[in-house]
Amino acid sequence: MMETTLSMVDGQAGRLIVRGRSLEQLAGATFEEMATHLWEGLLEAEPSGWSQRRSRLQPELVQRAPMAGLRILLETPGLDSQDVAVSLPVALAAARGLRWQGSGGQAAELLTTILGHAPTENQVRALNRYWVTVAEHGMNASTYTARVVASTLATDAQSVCAALCALEGPLHGGAPGPVLDMLDQLAACPDRKSWLAREVREGRRLMGFGHRIYKVRDPRALVLGEACQSLEANQRLELARQVEREAQEVLADLKPGRGLQTNVEFYTAVLLEALGFQRHEFTALFACGRVLGWLAHAAEQRRDGRLIRPESRYVGELAVHAQQS
Repeated sequence: MMETTLSMVDGQAGRLIVRGRSLEQLAGATFEEMATHLWEGLLEAEPSGWSQRRSRLQPELVQRAPMAGLRILLETPGLDSQDVAVSLPVALAAARGLRWQGSGGQAAELLTTILGHAPTENQVRALNRYWVTVAEHGMNASTYTARVVASTLATDAQSVCAALCALEGPLHGGAPGPVLDMLDQLAACPDRKSWLAREVREGRRLMGFGHRIYKVRDPRALVLGEACQSLEANQRLELARQVEREAQEVLADLKPGRGLQTNVEFYTAVLLEALGFQRHEFTALFACGRVLGWLAHAAEQRRDGRLIRPESRYVGELAVHAQQS
């Protein structure tokens, strides 16, 4: 059993605790404040110098897919933990052929670059809230990958690059885009509840519903739903709220007692689309926030000083030795 001081995911009660504070207490923080909180005693966090680091890391990654660009940028020699944390949105912008504008915080600067103008305060708060919400979430697949690599005394950049590869698998980081695909279908559907019921009866997933750990509503879904409300009202958000209600009714009828409620991906999709991001960028945007947790876990693992080598149990065939004559 691996021990950590970084976070506790309580699936029965629907709680997420990050270094002694609940997600609800942290939700109003900025990306930089979350780094300071999460990295305390593990890594240095000097947010005032992060803008200069971004300028120094301007990559030549134009027109590369966002996740490929992130991995390439992490191969830059000599990156420390803060370089790694600020490099990911730099590569994301470069994939659009854009270069950084301004010298604000991580969220404000990425939005300024993507939108081509200064974002509103609500937009900056919404992106900060998203990154804070996804920054740390227990021993998930990508975080465990980062810890395994860090336990070999690999660098921060190498640990994060490995985590990115784990995140790219569709079972881990690929859900927000399909949520919008589902909402696209439902927007043109005359009877949404019948469509939802058919999907459930035929064994197909309702994208954005259910979670392997949470038996009640994912607390991150609540925080991000509130963030969506702070943005300008739009038809997508109204549709999402209606679909959430209708899906709950369908699931309660067809799968009573299962407790399938919206997860973090459902309102992530609505929020990121409203902020002007494209669906193929969603996984990279998730990485821009989760990198804070990956780096904290890598540092904690190195402090432990032990190589992670899980035990396995052989269940294959045994060799049969020929009898001596």
